[in-house]
Amino acid sequence: MPSASLHADARIAFAGTPGFAVPALKAIVATRAAVPLVLTQPDRPAGRGRRLTASPVKELAGELGLPLAQPATLREPAEPPGDRPDLMVVIAYGLLLPRKWLDWPRLGCINLHASLLPRWRGAAPIQRAVLAGDGETGISVMQMDAGLDTGPVHLTRATPIGLRETAGALHDRLAALAADALLEALPAVLAGTSHPEPQRDALATLAPKITKAEALLDWREPAVQLERRVRAFEPWPIAETRSSDGRRLRVFEAAALPGEPGEPAGKIVAAGRDGIDVATGDGVLRLLKIQPPSGRVMDAAAYLAAHSLAGVTFVA
Repeated sequence: MPSASLHADARIAFAGTPGFAVPALKAIVATRAAVPLVLTQPDRPAGRGRRLTASPVKELAGELGLPLAQPATLREPAEPPGDRPDLMVVIAYGLLLPRKWLDWPRLGCINLHASLLPRWRGAAPIQRAVLAGDGETGISVMQMDAGLDTGPVHLTRATPIGLRETAGALHDRLAALAADALLEALPAVLAGTSHPEPQRDALATLAPKITKAEALLDWREPAVQLERRVRAFEPWPIAETRSSDGRRLRVFEAAALPGEPGEPAGKIVAAGRDGIDVATGDGVLRLLKIQPPSGRVMDAAAYLAAHSLAGVTFVA
């Protein structure tokens, strides 16, 4: 992680919620800048017991003794508290910032967005990049405005997407890259010498939230696209398929095989030690790791040792 040379009395507020935001907050603290406020979302029910659970950012702020606020909304009557900071860093916060919050810091707010803007503006840029088969993605350090990820960009850091990389693995790499990009951008942003470049709106694509409905595999799609869907939806919501006899299987790992399937989409063309091969609209998808209802994640071969798929097909 590069070091950032900041003004000794720099004051940087922070807004973030999930684990993705934690490395960036750690990076700010490591510069010895003052952090007058950390914003994070309210505690949410989680786990089987649905107990109220603090966000990873809240947990870190508590460990570091940082001032914390968890407003349910930033609309009226909420007002930014205390003296204006120099800057606010926003990453995966989850709430829109009204104008009064965007204007609160002396230098405004910057956002660490997990894509190479203007591609994949919105809530799910990592999953959308994997699903689309993009060869690379990255982090954009963006000056925030009132639009959805439309502000000018101070700096980008690109990284290739591995051919078998899941959204979960890419998420973790981008979280670390975001912290690096932030430290690279901060000195010039705080000094007022950074000149962010406007985005080319004509090239913009949107990355709407992922839904569970998208995780159902449609065997009429090409095998390559289905394999991307499996990778894009790991670790959530996990790709899923349903069989002609009513079984539901979650698919954690799969591989697209070349060649014509020669069978109707959804038909199992081979099942053995190497996996479960399923005909698709173009090519064959080999299921490698699956999970039956109320069962554990297992290799396809282990599933076959206990469950017969004779005469079974998968349906869209």
